[in-house]
Amino acid sequence: MRGEVVKLVFMASIAALTAVLAQVKFNVGPIPYTMQNMAVILAGLLLPPKYAAASMGLYLLLVALGLPLASGFTGGLAVLLGFKGGYLAGFLIAAPLMSVLSRGYLRYRKVDLSRISRYDAVALLLTSLVSATPIYVLGFLVFSHYAVPGTKLYSWSAAVGGWLGISTSSDFLVLLTTSVLIFIPQDLLMDHLIAVTVAKGIAKVLKARGVSVD
Repeated sequence: MRGEVVKLVFMASIAALTAVLAQVKFNVGPIPYTMQNMAVILAGLLLPPKYAAASMGLYLLLVALGLPLASGFTGGLAVLLGFKGGYLAGFLIAAPLMSVLSRGYLRYRKVDLSRISRYDAVALLLTSLVSATPIYVLGFLVFSHYAVPGTKLYSWSAAVGGWLGISTSSDFLVLLTTSVLIFIPQDLLMDHLIAVTVAKGIAKVLKARGVSVD
């Protein structure tokens, strides 16, 4: 029973953390770059798949109900159905995917999260990039749906593409760059790296207290 309570507490806590990190942001053109990926990866590292998914589901439900928990203290269905909605929807897949892949890796290595080496940390970091793929794919698809010629989103994307030396004759490459590729380095080397480091520290504390979230 204690284990279930701990899982529920962590599930709710990570949902709350996702809301907090939504406000830690800077804007890349019209797209807010937040640190929410840290919470997504942390959910996957600390919680079993269904609880990892539930933590993200809880966050999105609260946003859908109108609570100002998305970036810029916004909320409501308009946020989830807007051009940023694909990234948010991706959280529901990325968190449990990270849970499955990271647990599979740790079992293969026969090592506990609290005792991972630098090698393991790098492997989990690479795993986090794979796990975040649904965020990028859905983010790109929804963004591309809204960023059509004649819109401000498209004009901004074309301007950034030109600045980066990308031929504006390739809408796919321009939109992929501006909606996905420019975010990956910081996602991986900041959000995901912090998540792996924090998860290891939390796992150490839990193990010392004889508490498990698996």
